[in-house]
Amino acid sequence: MLATLMVLPTSLPAAAELRLAALGDSLTQGYGLAQEDGLVAQLQAHLRDAGLSVTVLNAGVSGDTTAGGLSRLDWTLGDDPDAMLVILGGNDLLRGIDPAASRANLDAILTRLDAAGVPAMLVGLPAPGNFGPEYRDAFRAMFNDLAEAHDLTLYPDLLDPLTRAQAQGGGQVDALLQEDRIHPNAEGVAAIVERFGPAVAEWLDGLPGRGGS
Repeated sequence: MLATLMVLPTSLPAAAELRLAALGDSLTQGYGLAQEDGLVAQLQAHLRDAGLSVTVLNAGVSGDTTAGGLSRLDWTLGDDPDAMLVILGGNDLLRGIDPAASRANLDAILTRLDAAGVPAMLVGLPAPGNFGPEYRDAFRAMFNDLAEAHDLTLYPDLLDPLTRAQAQGGGQVDALLQEDRIHPNAEGVAAIVERFGPAVAEWLDGLPGRGGS
């Protein structure tokens, strides 16, 4: 595992528009949705409605794993983002990739962002028990462990609204999913952003140069 480089984030412009990159997979890219219905567009609209001057950059690639995100990180940084959401791990989970490998890839991404002075929010995902309790627990633990190691903000579960809808039964989750029953539809993304958006807005407000210390 790469050692964390102790580099303080650069101050963000207080008045200029903030460039927020969302590094992720199909959930970020907006698989199966019109551009305006995807996570990036809906999140950007939410943040602007909250009074933030921000452009959310779509750095999502459908099918990408944590390894894929790491391999194209320099390309994403080439867009000069002021901050970044790291939303990866879902395809690692679907493919049963060893959580130790996923952890190492995410650690390398966060270490690189530390070095570049780009503040990051790590976004977690739920881990079902398909591959057994040990795999589930290791996958869940990596997000908390990495957030603590890099001293950054963790949003624990991007898909929490869908999980809650499924637990309520009565077909409520069906209204939030596309036909593949994996990816959220426009209404599902809206439910996600309703909870995720305020957390992102609070995080951005607390960054250096934007009201934070």
